[in-house]
Amino acid sequence: MFDELEQVTSTGVERVRAAATLEELRSVEQELLGKKSPLAAFNQRLGALPTEERKEAGRRVNEARTVVQNAIAERRRSLAADERRQRLQAERLDLTEVIPAPGRGHLHLTTQTRDELEDVFIGMGYQVAEGPEAEDDWHNFEALNMPPAHPARSMWDTFYLDLGEPETVLLRTHTSPVQVRVMQSQAPPIYIVAPGRVYRYETPDPRHLAVFHQIEGLVVDKGISFADLAGTIETFTNAYFGPGTHSRLRPSYFPFTEPSAEFEVTCIFCHGDGCRVCSQTGWIELGGCGMVHPNVLKAGGIDPEEWTGFAFGFGIDRLAQIRHQVDDERDFLVNDIRFLSQF
Repeated sequence: MFDELEQVTSTGVERVRAAATLEELRSVEQELLGKKSPLAAFNQRLGALPTEERKEAGRRVNEARTVVQNAIAERRRSLAADERRQRLQAERLDLTEVIPAPGRGHLHLTTQTRDELEDVFIGMGYQVAEGPEAEDDWHNFEALNMPPAHPARSMWDTFYLDLGEPETVLLRTHTSPVQVRVMQSQAPPIYIVAPGRVYRYETPDPRHLAVFHQIEGLVVDKGISFADLAGTIETFTNAYFGPGTHSRLRPSYFPFTEPSAEFEVTCIFCHGDGCRVCSQTGWIELGGCGMVHPNVLKAGGIDPEEWTGFAFGFGIDRLAQIRHQVDDERDFLVNDIRFLSQF
């Protein structure tokens, strides 16, 4: 009986391992472990055995059943995993938009533009300065001639941080605080540009982002005049956009400069002839500028009776958008390789 039981067990395990599908395995399981299976027949034969042999025979039959059951469970796991792999492969969707050619990546267009601007101003004798993106209210507003409740604060939509007293710590709304920090830490003459990321609580649209990049310049020296500012803007315009592109200043208002102006450059799309982009004016607004307000010089620890200066600033993203004729600034953030690989 034991030899026959071992043969039935061995044959059963081989049949289990040969099952090619879960359906076939269920059929084999019924044949090997069902009520009419050979193992069930062995259980029925136990009653005819002598008492002293029945216990050992029962143990051997149970062991054989366990061996077959374990083989079935193992084969079921294997077949289920195979079927799952096949189903996933059949249902697989190819979401690859672009198969990039082998090679290295490159800097983002905004970073490229920032680097180019830094090179232009370094060539003009400026130094690059940086500051923290999480600022205190004094550096971001008060030192720039905007005390608490000043109407000019409404020009900036501010992200305040839950640090310290309410509305005392914020994500900087411009890179102008860097100018104040430089004046506090460095005696004139000062010739610096301050590029960096800034934040404003705005709804993104084709020309505005909540997180964007600015570059601001500051000059503090003896005898600095508005004519120096105009000449600097013109020099930058020619260096960055190329000969034939010029700048002009229009009166404006900023609390940290007096007098203040907005500077425009020749429309790079129509070259001054007038088009839809420049509203038929031939000019594109680029940024703001002006002579540093005496109150700002005092906040930086500089005597406005002895020193004068000018400041200017504009958006790096906007400049990249204009130069490369990008319709929507939000394209800079979507990480679409088809767009980014163009630059």
